[in-house]
Amino acid sequence: MGSESNVRPEIAKLRKLIEEAKLGGGLKAIEKQHAKGKLTARERLELLYDPGTFIETDMFVTHRATEFGMDKKKAFGDGVVTGYGKVNGRTVVSIAQDFTFMGGSLGEMHALKMVKAMKLALSIGVPVVFLNDSGGARIQEGVDSLKGYGEVFYMNVHSSGVIPQIAAIMGPSAGGAVYSPALMDFIIMVDKTSFMFITGPRVVKAVVGEEVDEYNLGGAVVHASKSGVAHFVAKDDKEAIELIKKLLSYLPSNNMEPPPRMETGDDPLRSDSYLDNIVPEDPQKPYDMKEVINRVFDRNTFFEVHKDYAKNAVVGFARLNGWVVGVVANQPNYLSGALDINASDKIARFVRFLDAFNIPIITLMDVPGFIPGTYQEHNGIIRHGAKIIYAYAEATAPEITVITRKAYGGSYIAMGSRHLGADFVVAWPMAEIAVMGPQGAAEIIWRKELAAAKTPEEREELLRKLANEYKEKIANPYVAASRGYIDAVIEPSQTRPLLVSVLETLLTKREVRVRTPPKKHGNMPV
Repeated sequence: MGSESNVRPEIAKLRKLIEEAKLGGGLKAIEKQHAKGKLTARERLELLYDPGTFIETDMFVTHRATEFGMDKKKAFGDGVVTGYGKVNGRTVVSIAQDFTFMGGSLGEMHALKMVKAMKLALSIGVPVVFLNDSGGARIQEGVDSLKGYGEVFYMNVHSSGVIPQIAAIMGPSAGGAVYSPALMDFIIMVDKTSFMFITGPRVVKAVVGEEVDEYNLGGAVVHASKSGVAHFVAKDDKEAIELIKKLLSYLPSNNMEPPPRMETGDDPLRSDSYLDNIVPEDPQKPYDMKEVINRVFDRNTFFEVHKDYAKNAVVGFARLNGWVVGVVANQPNYLSGALDINASDKIARFVRFLDAFNIPIITLMDVPGFIPGTYQEHNGIIRHGAKIIYAYAEATAPEITVITRKAYGGSYIAMGSRHLGADFVVAWPMAEIAVMGPQGAAEIIWRKELAAAKTPEEREELLRKLANEYKEKIANPYVAASRGYIDAVIEPSQTRPLLVSVLETLLTKREVRVRTPPKKHGNMPV
């Protein structure tokens, strides 16, 4: 680079304009952003990308609105930074809203930049990362702002299942702005500095008379634990960026490529005798399915998704001999691992994501049934539970299921059973596979005999005996194995080496669909 004294005027002007563009809404606005504990759009991108790899696009775009003083409010970039570069050596497109200019509000040209970047990501087959920090639609631009949102939503939908889409909410996201993240694959929220809601606290108070602040209405903790809108919570912008990088390491660039394999140094043939006794002898006692997950898959590779939502189900990514897999499991430690409305949605959505990108699905089943009661029935447990069935039945990615203990009734069928298309199903020897638990079955089958018992103690002893008879004759893995419904009964300690072998066999699986009449698409219960 030449000295300033002999630089051509055109080049000097370009350098000046670039420096101006990098300031966004100006130094004072940047100071306000920092005072809130937030980084600027460019600072976030600097953390996301490998050093020196980010290429910015459309830096000099400005809006063309003139009404309501807009002709005096202009900044290069129009409140959003777009571009591409390398994240841990892999190409990623990004869209980072710049709150320092008009609160990151979305207008015509702001949206045009976003859509253009999304089209680039779709055309070259790479993930797109959104760093959201916006006050919403730019009111001064009227219907042009609404058009912009519509076009962004359209691209979100058409990118779905083709390229991974990740949204990090790093500031406000209200009104129509929340629907673009909601259409993406994963949402990360920053605690205390981000929120999402359709209508804000003032409107809520005016319409329904309820007083609530923006964080209790739509903050990170609320959406991570209650609504299920957020998949991850970060303590600050830096941690949010690290979560994005970690998530990307488990994802393929597009639906035609496998996720990146990584050497983990964990012996694929490693057995674990601890697992032989992890399931309590008393079928009513819980145990921690996450401990099973951490012992079966490559050490320190389990990356849980939706950790704080519907804790009776566990979903996340892991590696098995370096290969990326999706893990779906019941959690006996919480509500006995029974399925409810929220767990059904959580499982179904994750299974569909895995299948869209052909990531192998490994299910660890210990499910006593669907949670009963008026709340669940009146709020549609039938409809929600059907989502799991639909997701598994539709899936063509490699599917392996391990039945660790309970596998009762419709919940057994739903959780990746052979009958919904699982490629390989194994059971531990303590597995109970039946319409219902042995005790409940005995109470129905031998109702008269139990009613004839002379004392409560006699009835209890008879029930125990009959339940054991039912378990020996019906509710055990060998009956299912004799029908070919499960492929093997294995010692728990041998789960890891078997899964590695089966997985590596199924990696070349070809898609085989049941012959059906041509159709546009099915009608999944939603």
